[in-house]
Amino acid sequence: MTHHCKKSSGLWKMVVWDEPFFQGKKHEFTTDCYSTSEHGFSTVRSCRIESGAWAGFEHCGFQGQQFVLERGEYPCWEAWSGSNAYHVERMCSFRPIACADHGRSRLMLFEQDNFQGKRAEMSDDCPSLPALGWGSSTVGSFLVRSGAWVCSQYPGYRGFQYLLESDSPAGEYKHVREWGSHAQTGQVQSIRRVQQ
Repeated sequence: MTHHCKKSSGLWKMVVWDEPFFQGKKHEFTTDCYSTSEHGFSTVRSCRIESGAWAGFEHCGFQGQQFVLERGEYPCWEAWSGSNAYHVERMCSFRPIACADHGRSRLMLFEQDNFQGKRAEMSDDCPSLPALGWGSSTVGSFLVRSGAWVCSQYPGYRGFQYLLESDSPAGEYKHVREWGSHAQTGQVQSIRRVQQ
């Protein structure tokens, strides 16, 4: 896969623990973790993002509910899933978000599948699509021109999260089912750029 994103060597570093509040077995990652069990622990219960932005997943193999992890400390599972539609007490795989480019992110959203219907272009965070004048509570498809974005089910970046990346095949997300294995609804009411 070709990445047309700005990459910096040594950009990513994530430290994880198998117990809450940075206790228990500790492991450091600078690249993808397909399954925490491959590294001797069942799940992540606390973590610290030292550099870069990361995508965390409920299940191994980058499946299930998604979490965007930006620089900072996450002492317990509530810290990364507290605003989601349901609480997820596990994170079993994670990977760097290679194309996060906060300053130059561009995204197009469309009311219907396959880039049809009403459309809007964004280059900045939007805590409420309805307040911006997007009449529908749903989005049918996305075209990520650059950077990485987090779409949330409700205003204020709450509810289910969907990570959209410009280096995911051509940045094209033609249908809801392409947003992630947990995507069940096209309801999106807030969108923001991923912090580097």
